[in-house]
Amino acid sequence: MTDDTQPMEGTPMIAPSSTDHPLHDAAVEACRSVFDPEIPVNIFDLGLIYTIDINDENDVRVVMTLTAPGCPVAGEMPGWVQEAIMGVAGVRTVDVELVWEPPWGMDMMSDEARLELGFM
Repeated sequence: MTDDTQPMEGTPMIAPSSTDHPLHDAAVEACRSVFDPEIPVNIFDLGLIYTIDINDENDVRVVMTLTAPGCPVAGEMPGWVQEAIMGVAGVRTVDVELVWEPPWGMDMMSDEARLELGFM
C-alpha cells in the first residue's frame, strides 16, 4: 500500500513554466512590474512566482507564494499579478493561485535581487 498524499520521489515541488510559449517572456516582464511594498525588489526576482503556465488558448495560470503567510498584502498581491498579466497583449484569462508549499526561502531570489538587498 502506498501513501498517495506524499509526492513521488523525483517529482518537482514546483511545476515547470511554459517557457517555450510566445507570451511567456511578456508574462515574466508583467510579473516584474509587481513589487512587495516592503521589499524594493520585484516579485519575480524575489522568487515568489513559482509557475507561469500558458495553454494554447493563451489562458495563463500563475502559481505564486509570499515571503510569509502574514504578509500584509496577502489578499491583494494575487490581484496585482492578475492585473499585470492581463495587460499583456494576447492573454485571454489569468488565474493566480497562492500556495504555501514549498515555503519561500531566500535561496529562491535571483542574483539581482540578492545584490539589490545586499546579500551578495
